[in-house]
Amino acid sequence: MASLREKMAEHGFESNASYDYIVRCLQNAPGPTIPCLNIEGDGGRRKTAFANALAHALESGHILYHDFTQTEPTPQTVTIADEDNGKEEPPIALFDRTMSDVCAFSEAEKTILILDQLHAADFKEHIRIYRFLTEKEWRYADAVFYANRKNLMVFLISEEALYHSLQKNSFKVWISGPASSQIPYRPADFKLGPEAEPLLNTLYDLFSKLGMFPTFSEYKKIIYDIQQNVRSVDDLKSSIYGWTEGIDRVQLMSEEVHEEVQEIMPIVQKFIGIEEDLELTDQHIPENL
Repeated sequence: MASLREKMAEHGFESNASYDYIVRCLQNAPGPTIPCLNIEGDGGRRKTAFANALAHALESGHILYHDFTQTEPTPQTVTIADEDNGKEEPPIALFDRTMSDVCAFSEAEKTILILDQLHAADFKEHIRIYRFLTEKEWRYADAVFYANRKNLMVFLISEEALYHSLQKNSFKVWISGPASSQIPYRPADFKLGPEAEPLLNTLYDLFSKLGMFPTFSEYKKIIYDIQQNVRSVDDLKSSIYGWTEGIDRVQLMSEEVHEEVQEIMPIVQKFIGIEEDLELTDQHIPENL
């Protein structure tokens, strides 16, 4: 059975970190409130990718998403006919429609609600969300919608600190950069034989010294390039830069790193079965990199 990390990678979020414990805490959250995850971390949309991948990895029946920065289309006013004259009702906002759907779906199936860019929402919406988590009711005009706590999780994403009461009812998780730790992969992980052990050990040592931690798919692509394309120091550095997210190009192109990579080239050479010396070009910064 695929691990949580593997399932999340299948849905677009790859990390060397494990989030199994976070999920257990969320699923076993104490108290009567709706389980809520506050996703913090570095800027950008990596937090959004995490939320989406986790929701799919948990195999929820319904995943609803609302971005408070999105432009809402201008809705038409609804006219309700009565005996005397037509009564105009204001249109239902997209956020309220989403919340009513969340309540309906959670009655029978596992449902996850992702509220993104919450910092852009009016503060009154923060209060409404807090009340929803604690009261399990969503109110709009004269209507009241009820959520089933047992089937519902809420993910919150904000670039600013949450409203205090929201924070007190949420479990925080920090989503760091592309990779913050390294996994000691074995040849079998890449369907390679024992002859690949020296190469993987060497790459592990190199990435540890550089503070660069490729994920599984990035490792796989780098190893493929070593098998098919790499013939020089600059080739290997180009593949490392080309496939590794968030890598420091200035560091990678430095003289010190060039010497580090040059030292491991005999092991690369032996792995790919080339007997003659590889071309160790003096051009440290390829023009096309």
